[in-house]
Amino acid sequence: MSDKRTPVLHIITRLIVGGAQENTMLTAALLDPGRYAVDVISGPQTGSEGSLIEDVRARGVPLTIEPALVREIHPAKDLLAVVRLARFIRRGRYAIVHTHSSKAGILGRWAARLAGAPVIVHTVHGWGHHERQHPIVRRFYILLEKVTQRVTDKLIVVSPRNIEKGLADGIAAPAKYVTVRSGIELDRFRRPARPREVVRAELSIPPDAPVVGMVTRLSPQKAPLDFVAAAAQVAARRPGAHFVVVGDGPLRAEVEARIAAAGLAARFRLTGLRRDVPDLLHSFDLFALSSLWEGLPRVLPQAMAAGLPVVATAVDGNAEAVEDGVNGLLTPPGDPAALASALLRLLDDPALAARLGAAGRERAEEFGARKMVDDIAALYETLLADLSHDNK
Repeated sequence: MSDKRTPVLHIITRLIVGGAQENTMLTAALLDPGRYAVDVISGPQTGSEGSLIEDVRARGVPLTIEPALVREIHPAKDLLAVVRLARFIRRGRYAIVHTHSSKAGILGRWAARLAGAPVIVHTVHGWGHHERQHPIVRRFYILLEKVTQRVTDKLIVVSPRNIEKGLADGIAAPAKYVTVRSGIELDRFRRPARPREVVRAELSIPPDAPVVGMVTRLSPQKAPLDFVAAAAQVAARRPGAHFVVVGDGPLRAEVEARIAAAGLAARFRLTGLRRDVPDLLHSFDLFALSSLWEGLPRVLPQAMAAGLPVVATAVDGNAEAVEDGVNGLLTPPGDPAALASALLRLLDDPALAARLGAAGRERAEEFGARKMVDDIAALYETLLADLSHDNK
């Protein structure tokens, strides 16, 4: 009996612990297995952020590692990756090729075009170009996106602000964009597995101490040093406050040095990579995010689902998840003093913090994984129907 399911291939640069990767994993795992036969292909690199390779396999998603698909620009490997991906797509006869992340988005879409894939979709989890890059580098990345969108049927964005940015940079026409918010498994974050006081005891934090936490990669994009600087200002005003950062990354040593220099070692916990993020979130009183740029960070709806009031920088998707004064507070990026001021405002006003947290818990409904996957499936069906109509 032949398999009547539609074959779908998701391509991503690397399966580190991160929002784009979790989005890809959940989409591949939750698409209707009776309707779609979904495979994932990824480059081999992981990193200090941790790996999702085993998580993808544990969910029963067929995964192939392509050694030539690397994050860095490497002309020889990049050309080889396009050739090998095109061969893989042709051999699998994929009806839909769906790419994620900037590098795999460029190489994967051209490979799909070379292989004659009927439908090509790319998710923008946050543009690879931004204002903090050298102008020549930024223009080069924009040019790549402009050229590659021509072989793309739809550009999915996780935040309407990514559409605004794409249009401002001349990438595609408005009709090519569709917004599908990045989804999370809400129930995991609503109900922790362990009591708050148990988690705090494990972290050596007093049960009644105010705790400001962040879950992030320790990378330049996330600006963890800004959070440390803000924590130092909060600590000066609130001697009982404690701070927690969950995650890892290339800036870890610098973050540790800055914490020590600020005299915060006794009140600051760097947990490294953890698999019990929902439990840790429920041990916080406030959630902070100090990013300099973002797509739509999944950690914000995760924190909102846990009922935490959020203080985040007013960049891209952060401002899509957090409405200033409604379910959190927004501050300018790169401004630790403003971040500290907003955190102190909520620590000094528990009623406001409680109101923002309750509103966030309600707003998190919009970011459920099931809704994300249903929206993606509906898009697939529309594109396949258009294809069928065009072929008549």
